[in-house]
Order: sequence, then structure tokens, then C-alpha cells
Amino acid sequence: MKNKKYAGLKKRDERNFYLYTAPWLVGFLVLTVYPIIYSFVLVFTDASFDGLGKFIGFENWEYAFTMDPVFIKSFINSIRYVAMFVPSSIVLAFFVALLLSRKVMFLGFFRTVFYLPYVTAGVATIVLMGWIFNSDFGLINYVLGLIGIPAVKWLNSTKMAMVTIVIMSLWTIGNNILIMLAGIQDIPAAYFESAKIDGASELRCVFNITLPLSTPAIYFNLIISTIGAFQIFQQPYILTDGGPLNSTYTVSMHLFTNAFEYGKMGYSSMVAWCLFVIIMTITLVIQKTSDKWVFYDS
Repeated sequence: MKNKKYAGLKKRDERNFYLYTAPWLVGFLVLTVYPIIYSFVLVFTDASFDGLGKFIGFENWEYAFTMDPVFIKSFINSIRYVAMFVPSSIVLAFFVALLLSRKVMFLGFFRTVFYLPYVTAGVATIVLMGWIFNSDFGLINYVLGLIGIPAVKWLNSTKMAMVTIVIMSLWTIGNNILIMLAGIQDIPAAYFESAKIDGASELRCVFNITLPLSTPAIYFNLIISTIGAFQIFQQPYILTDGGPLNSTYTVSMHLFTNAFEYGKMGYSSMVAWCLFVIIMTITLVIQKTSDKWVFYDS
């Protein structure tokens, strides 16, 4: 009798499990798995807006590397952005988190201030930053003029445009700061107390205790920041439209332009999968090398 009752309860639990998870499973299969598989199929076609097209084999790759003048350029620009943004965001997030880990007045207020740009509407923030860095009437050039420094062509120079976009992007690293702060606060206080008893300075505690034991948080931020940075789209699209002279034209912009302006869904799917392969390769390299530089308290 007990076995039958147990079997009935088990079947009921299984039925409830599938019933409650069905909305998520259906959404995942329809909105995630199916688009991924279908986009891979489109890579080998000349599909347009309707998603239909004839099979053309590897012609999309041949066109990209031989006839598309901005395909390689877009990947180079994205790599430049990643190379500048990711290291600077990691360093800045660690430094700010280190300051926020101290016991100071209005600490909650400062934490909110640093996190707030992360949840602010992206387009509104970009428009505001575009005004601040405007070459003709921007706030920064106005301040520079007051101290006798010539105006800088922030967004109108091929050398400065990508740097400016990186600076703007650093405004929204509040999530990285919170993750880094959590990693720092998770370090046992006994380590610092023992170090200070042995005469270690504050700076030595930072480099010998805080930094090594913060590497799990740094590792997480490195992965997430790299993946996000390769997909940079909003800032260059709104501020420069990829200019000047395609110096800020990124892979995501190339994908968007071919898909929704030219209607080349097959070609844009190929660009997306190329980007996926690069991101996956770099992520795997970071993961494989993490054993050499990521340290855990245990």
C-alpha cells in the first residue's frame, strides 16, 4: 500500500515538474534553440528577409574574405575595442571596488551612484555622452578651453573615435564593480589581521592578499566583459554610425546592416557565426589558462 502511495506521489511530482517548467522549456526551444539551428542553416543560403533562399555552399565566406571591403575591418575594430575596454574595465572596477570596501561615510550612497549608470537607459546615456564629447560645443572641450587646451576631435577623428567610445563604455561598469566588491568582501578578515601583525603595509596587503583572492571575481568579469565587448553596437551606431572612415564600424553593426538594411539574412548569419567562433575561442583560452592565475580561498 505504501509503495503504491509512494509511486502515485512520485508520478504526481514528475507531472507537476513538467507542467511548471513547460512554459520555460517551450520558450527556450522556440526562441533560442530553433533560431540558433535555423541561423546555421541560413549561413549556406542567400536568404533574404523572408528567410528563404537557395543553397549556395560557402559562397558567403568567399564573398566576405574577397569582395566585402569592411568585413575584416569590422572584426579588427571590434578586437581594438575589446583590447582597450576589457583591461581598463577590470582595473577600474577593482580600484573602485577596493575603495568601496572601506568603511567610509555615505558608503551606501556611493555604491548606488556607481551602479546607477548600469541600469540607466542605454540610448539616453549615449546621447548624453555624445553631447559631453561633442567636438564643437561639448562640455569637455569647453572645460579644456578654459585652461587653454585646444579642442579635441573626440568623435570626428579616426584616432580618437574608438578611444572615446571606450571611455563612454567605462561609465556603465557598475555591475562589474559590484561583482568585484562582493569578491573583495568575501576575503576573510583574518588574513589582513595576520599580515598587519607581521608588519605588512596597506599596499602590500592589496597586492599579496586582496588581488590574488579577488581573481575569481576578476575571472568572471573578464569572461562577461569580453563576450559583451565583442557585441558592441549601441554606442558606435548612435554616435558615429561607424565613422569616421569606418574606424568605429564593428561586427555587430556589419551584421545589423546586412540583415536589416540590405536584407541579406544568409550573409548576416555567416557574420554572426564567425563572431560566435571568435568569442568561443577566446573564452575557452581564458578558461583553460585560468588554473595558472585564478586562486581560491580553499
